[in-house]
Amino acid sequence: MNWTWDVIFENLPKLLDGALLTLELVLISGLIGVMLSLPLALMRVSKRRWLQAFPFAYIFFFRGTPLLIQIFLVYYGASQFDVIRESALWPILREPYWCAIITFALHTAAYIAELLRGAIQSIPKGEIEAAKALGMSYPLMLRRIILPRAFGIMMPAYGNEVILMLKGSALASTITLLDLTGMARTIIARTYTPLEIFLAAGIIYLIISALIIGLFRMLENHFNRHQQAREKPQDLDAQH
Repeated sequence: MNWTWDVIFENLPKLLDGALLTLELVLISGLIGVMLSLPLALMRVSKRRWLQAFPFAYIFFFRGTPLLIQIFLVYYGASQFDVIRESALWPILREPYWCAIITFALHTAAYIAELLRGAIQSIPKGEIEAAKALGMSYPLMLRRIILPRAFGIMMPAYGNEVILMLKGSALASTITLLDLTGMARTIIARTYTPLEIFLAAGIIYLIISALIIGLFRMLENHFNRHQQAREKPQDLDAQH
């Protein structure tokens, strides 16, 4: 086997350009997904059955079908309807970049909504009752008690979801986007060095994953800092 490092170093700038596009797709779709997941999760924990129906069907569809199928439905399916082609949305839906972001956002919103629902339901009821006893309105409880606690609880699982979304973003290359995987495939078609280029791309994915893991550990410590402050006095008492 002939191994050449030159082909990796020569094409590293292009791979990094693809990595930037990958990060852009994950970041933008992730932010949109979080915003979409909030109302979905709140509807899921509602005691009204009719409010639970839509988020249940939405989450069931996006968790139960492959991400690749969802990408094709948005990218190829939207163009099949005259109403969409003649609407103001067509300049967006005809672009693979925006189709990828829309699909990734809708997909990850379903998973985040379920994580958030479970986190909300796992908050100790005593904290909710204490907030009600203080006369807090429901919107105020959401902002000060429920959502901060829920985000702290779900943060480790959400970090795993972002990692999965990072790996799933490689499917953007199937609709002509030159993300990290798409760029690697393009370079391989020109240089015929699949082992070297895919290894380099894999290392870049690993570095990005390590950075994401570190970021979410910081966020977890931020959202759970009140628990850490409460545990420290207990540790001191135990030592005495």
